[in-house]
Amino acid sequence: MKILVTGGTGFVGQALCPQLSAAGHDVVVLTRQAAPRLKGGVSAVNRLQELDASDFGAVVNLAGAPIGDARWTDARKRLLLESRVATTGRLVEWMGRAKQPPPVLVSASAVGYYGEQGDRPITEDTPPTPGFTHDLCAAWEREATKAGEFGVRVCLMRIGVVLDNDGGALAKMLPAFRLGAGGRLGSGRHWFPWIHRADVAAICQWLIGNDQARGAYNVCAPDPVTNAGFTRALGRALGRPTVLPMPEAALKLLFGEMSELLLVSDRMLPKRLVDAGFEFRFPELDRALVAIFGS
Repeated sequence: MKILVTGGTGFVGQALCPQLSAAGHDVVVLTRQAAPRLKGGVSAVNRLQELDASDFGAVVNLAGAPIGDARWTDARKRLLLESRVATTGRLVEWMGRAKQPPPVLVSASAVGYYGEQGDRPITEDTPPTPGFTHDLCAAWEREATKAGEFGVRVCLMRIGVVLDNDGGALAKMLPAFRLGAGGRLGSGRHWFPWIHRADVAAICQWLIGNDQARGAYNVCAPDPVTNAGFTRALGRALGRPTVLPMPEAALKLLFGEMSELLLVSDRMLPKRLVDAGFEFRFPELDRALVAIFGS
């Protein structure tokens, strides 16, 4: 099968694309980079107009500017929206112009869809609370869902915090933790929906291949932990103390509105994946961290 991946040079795409290629698929990455570093025989194009959507058996949409790389100024919020919502809209329009649109679109979203949820378990049916991250994810999902109007099977991945050893959230955490300066954030009682990057790639492949899959899926491990629990587990994996908490007020001062990413509580559960029989490679945090750090 020929598969188009947008955002294929990003953290998730770097793991997904080689796996799709190794499974025998012809993988094409849409990227703005002039000379992207791609592995495993994956090819790249810079312009969507170079491609005929009828040639593709699936589209995976991972495009989007990193949400945690800068304070959420008005300009940054516009960029986050443009890089997700507008990009997805252009992709769906391209699919709709084809004589034979690709049969399936797997499009990224995020746990931010749900907003602050406290201690309540979150399934795909949990009503969201309002806020910037919900508005962003909801608009992103609406654009992707429009592909269903011309017969495309649409799957939405509401992705939690993705963990692996060469980027993502851990890359920001590790310097402090390795110095013994890591600690819980705020009270540490807020829930932290994590997932190993290998499981994200596997879920994406499962959604592509499962003709019955459609709609929103919570893409997270089935064993959520609180921030304090995650902090202790990471400290154990690194053999370092975790006794220096970061007060909530300090986080809000440092990061402004973006501190929401560090303090919001989302006890997200992958109910639809579990009900469908998907088997996680790393269902438990300690097991995932051992795989990541090799200890």
